[in-house]
Amino acid sequence: MLRMFSAGLSATLLALAFATPVAAAGDQANGQKLFKKCSACHSLEEGKKKVGPSLYKIFGATPGQVAKFRYSKGMTSYGATGVVWDEETLDAWLTKPKDLVKKTKMAFPGFKKEQDRADVIAYLKSLSE
Repeated sequence: MLRMFSAGLSATLLALAFATPVAAAGDQANGQKLFKKCSACHSLEEGKKKVGPSLYKIFGATPGQVAKFRYSKGMTSYGATGVVWDEETLDAWLTKPKDLVKKTKMAFPGFKKEQDRADVIAYLKSLSE
């Protein structure tokens, strides 16, 4: 009996050891609600800037490149590295913008909860497809 338990436990631990981490699945509806914090400064309409640039179809876009928006030197330099906005870069940005781009003008402190970031990212991604 102990041998069967031990074999089952070993198989479970082995499966967990080789499992790839899965990012939190985003809830688009909750992301839309959370985006209200962002909408004070950002629009989702093409070409409509506010205090911040439009986030229209942000996925795959290069940071610091929205036409007719005056970015900080830090953001234009970051975009010049060839990076694009995707799940990974947006997660880092939404965690704490000033940690990703030191001299950004964006004052937002970030979303502390991983699930909140995943939800906002899922919402923004749904608008970019």
